[in-house]
Amino acid sequence: MLEYAFRRTLWVIPVIIAVAAVTFFLMYRAPGGPWDREKTLPAATLTALNTKFGLDKPLWFNVDAVREKRAEGVANPLVLATVFIDSRFLNYMTGVFRFDLGPSYASKGAESVQELIARKFPISLKLGLVAIVFAVTVGIPLGVIASLRQNTWLDYLSLGTSTLGVSIPTFVSGLLLLLFLSSTFGFSPIRSPGEWEGFGRAYFLPGIVLGLGTMAYIARLTRSSMLEIKRQDYIRTARAKGLSDRGVVNRHMLRNALIPIITILGPAAADLVTGSIIIESIFGAPGLGREFVESIGKRDYSVIMGTAIFYAILVAIANVLVDLSYGLIDPRIRVRR
Repeated sequence: MLEYAFRRTLWVIPVIIAVAAVTFFLMYRAPGGPWDREKTLPAATLTALNTKFGLDKPLWFNVDAVREKRAEGVANPLVLATVFIDSRFLNYMTGVFRFDLGPSYASKGAESVQELIARKFPISLKLGLVAIVFAVTVGIPLGVIASLRQNTWLDYLSLGTSTLGVSIPTFVSGLLLLLFLSSTFGFSPIRSPGEWEGFGRAYFLPGIVLGLGTMAYIARLTRSSMLEIKRQDYIRTARAKGLSDRGVVNRHMLRNALIPIITILGPAAADLVTGSIIIESIFGAPGLGREFVESIGKRDYSVIMGTAIFYAILVAIANVLVDLSYGLIDPRIRVRR
């Protein structure tokens, strides 16, 4: 198991490099730059900013610098190789593996991307945790009840609720619940930026809205998995041996039904934790998801790259944890070499 965990963890490295390369290419293909809003800055200042943040270097490989070195008579292969790889992408990736995500261009280097993530991510994390807890504690029992009471009003109510949760967009459900619960009844009030300090009531309503879609999907998946397992021979055998209904459900049906749920729960949890720009915008949450989308409009390249890599790491770790959890849930699953 340890060897398998080590090999699966090593796969995170090429994933990060691939995500960084794709993000880098798409980011620099977009028109504009980080100083486009600074129309009043003189050309000399813009040139100094580009030089300071390395934006005057080539994207991939510094071929022109190698030619200049050769013209100067430099023939040392090590020097030429060092100059050749002195480019924006390779320099940035070197910093990434030193745990340095670079400075934020919007702050003119006054704040690093690590500091920005450390300041913004806790809010998105709290929203994601509320959403995950809501999705799991409501979705799984809803699916179990629907499968055990198939074709009854409880089943129809569960299917209707899950269908609404999947069908209604979050910006619609968020606005409706914000107007109905928060404004009318004072549930999870949003009044000022200070509401997001700590872990108060302000997180409950946006977290529930964020987790509605995942809750509905978990409920439907739990119901279908339980119905499939319910008809298996070993379930009939367990009932014939005199096990109680609760024992059959808890020890045999639910445990096996959790396999597909765990499979989707890992990436879904990472997606919820990284935050949602729609939810954070509706409820005024100063989280990382909102900052990420705003950085795209500002062409804040280092924030875009750093946040994308940070998200990729979270998703990759979630997938590794999901793979490792299979053996804990179902003892029949073992690693084959």
